[in-house]
Amino acid sequence: MTEQDPEPEKTASGAPVYRYEEVEPAPFSLAAGDEATIEAISDHIEQHVGKISSVFHEIISDKVHLDVHIVEPSKDFPFYTLVTSGMSDLPMTVPEGEEDARYAELCILLPSTWPMAENGDVVGVSEDDDAYWPIGWMKFLARFPHEYHTWLGVGHTIPNGEEAAPYASNTKLGCMLVLPSISLPKEFRELKISEDKTINFYCLYCLYPEEMQLKMDKGLDALLDKFEEYGMSDVLDIARPNVVSKKGFLGLW
Repeated sequence: MTEQDPEPEKTASGAPVYRYEEVEPAPFSLAAGDEATIEAISDHIEQHVGKISSVFHEIISDKVHLDVHIVEPSKDFPFYTLVTSGMSDLPMTVPEGEEDARYAELCILLPSTWPMAENGDVVGVSEDDDAYWPIGWMKFLARFPHEYHTWLGVGHTIPNGEEAAPYASNTKLGCMLVLPSISLPKEFRELKISEDKTINFYCLYCLYPEEMQLKMDKGLDALLDKFEEYGMSDVLDIARPNVVSKKGFLGLW
C-alpha cells in the first residue's frame, strides 16, 4: 500500500472487505484445459474419494477451462462429491505472505437425495431449476479470481449480491464460505503438481445472511464455534437450522 492508497475497508472483526462493484472484469480470453493437470486431479479424486461417475465439460471457456467431476454417494462418503478442475490452471493474485494459496480447486458436497441423475445418464439438472445452483456457483467462484485479479482462501465469504439473496426458491441460504472439507480425507486437501505448484482443495459451505454477518462482526472462529455447537456438516442441507437465528418470546417466533 502506498501513501496515496485509501485505508482498506474492514469488518467489525478486523478482516478486510473486498468489493468489486466498480471493478471491470478482465476481457474474454479463450482457454483450453491442461490435460496433465486434469488427469492428476482426476486421479487425486479417485484415490481419496471414489470413482468419478460423470463430468460436466465446458464447450467454450473464458480464462480457464472448468470441468466439474462428480462422484456418486458411497458407503464411506454417503453424499455426492463435486470437484472442479481448471481453476488451478492459473495462479490467483494473492497478498504477500499467501503464496502457498495461489492454486486452488473447489468442491461442494450434496446430499444423496439431490436430483442429480436422470435415466442413468449424466447429471439431469438444468440451469433453470432449483437443483443447478450449487454447480453454477462452483463454476462462478472458480473463475472469479481470474476475472477480477483476486483470490479465494480459507475463511472467505462470498454473498449472493449485497443482501445475500436466497440461491433458490426452496432455501434461504445466500452466501458461500470457503473452508477445507471436514467430511473428506485430510489427504484430499492438497495435491502437489510440482515444486512450484501445490493445489489446495477447498469446500464451499452455504450460509444464511445472519451467519455471514456473525463472521463479519466477530470473526470466523465465532461462526465455527456456532457450527460446532449445532453439529453442522459440510454436506449441503437447504433447510438446516440457522445457527444464529434469533427467537422471540419463549421461542414462539
